[in-house]
Amino acid sequence: MAVMLQSVGMASISATFPDLSDKFSVRCSVPVIRFDASSVPGWIRGTRKAGKITAKAVAAPSENASSAASKTGHELLLFEALGEGLREEMERDPRVCVMGEDVGHYGGSYKVTKDLAKKFGDLRVLDTPIAENSFTGMAIGAAMTGLRPVIEGMNMGFLLLAFNQISDNCGMLHYTSGGQFTIPTVIRGPGGVGRQLGAEHSQRLESYFQSVPGIQMVACSTPYNAKGLMKAAIRSENPVILFEHVLLYNLKERIPDEEYVLSLEEAEMVRPGEHVTILTYSRMRYHVMQAAKTLVNKGYDPEVIDIRSLKPFDLYTIGNSVKKTHRVLIVEECMRTGGIGASLTAAINENFHDYLDAPIVCLSSQDVPTPYAGTLEEWTVVQPPQIVTAVEQLCQ
Repeated sequence: MAVMLQSVGMASISATFPDLSDKFSVRCSVPVIRFDASSVPGWIRGTRKAGKITAKAVAAPSENASSAASKTGHELLLFEALGEGLREEMERDPRVCVMGEDVGHYGGSYKVTKDLAKKFGDLRVLDTPIAENSFTGMAIGAAMTGLRPVIEGMNMGFLLLAFNQISDNCGMLHYTSGGQFTIPTVIRGPGGVGRQLGAEHSQRLESYFQSVPGIQMVACSTPYNAKGLMKAAIRSENPVILFEHVLLYNLKERIPDEEYVLSLEEAEMVRPGEHVTILTYSRMRYHVMQAAKTLVNKGYDPEVIDIRSLKPFDLYTIGNSVKKTHRVLIVEECMRTGGIGASLTAAINENFHDYLDAPIVCLSSQDVPTPYAGTLEEWTVVQPPQIVTAVEQLCQ
């Protein structure tokens, strides 16, 4: 580790961030460091000044995602967009480094880190042994001493082996150290139900990590937001878990040539509507949009929101939608018991109960290990016809 620190160095940086003074605040059950240029820590020989903590997360009106498809942009697959965002941040900030299994010259199990080792060297793109608890702990220690590590889990299910490091160290050290340390760490990797990958490789760990204090969670769903969320996560002073779906890596989209960074606490309005609010994220965004076409043909006008921020929730965007439609359908790939949908249902009932004209409906994966057989695997996950039926029943 000492060699790594000497190799990467402790170069000072300057960064310009958007003015957040006009943004709204929403309740959040965990401390979140406000993403503000004034709280960017100073660096003196690897010693950092603790960032400011606030108990409320920042939420703001969402950006117009359609503007991303500018004519002057370039097309990328989702895994390429993640890699481009990571490369740009490594070029911008010499403290950013990558650790994980096969992230080096192999380029990662899904090629997100392709060619990074050639450009930045073996110490900034560090191939590790198959020991998730060890290299996750090493990355957290590196963050405490001044680096900004990005940890790749070859599969998110493997990170269960590092649950102690993620929960007891990554999430809590800022608090337990009395603010002496911040842990600017990104934990990312593929997850979700794939094409017959079996139970162990088809896990959704959002529900596992959502109760860990001090950790933010985001889920990307398009090449545009994948790159923007990657860059924002690396710049954040909080530990961030970035969930990527294994079936979305080959999605293609035109993204801007100019640099952009998205908010980590902001939902995306995918489709404005009047009759019902559909909240979703990750792969289920596409199941919902497929169902939306059928619903429109049947005379319904659903509003679709990709919540993106799994912790904390963007209750500003969600609340405005609930006040307009008065009906809520949550669609997730996470397990029903203790999942993101359960937490989102509780948050909406606590904050917007008086605006609801019907009980919240939540469609989730079944509480069973994901079968290997393809037909059985489909039956465990929410499908578009179920979404259509749920909306019809909600709007009766």
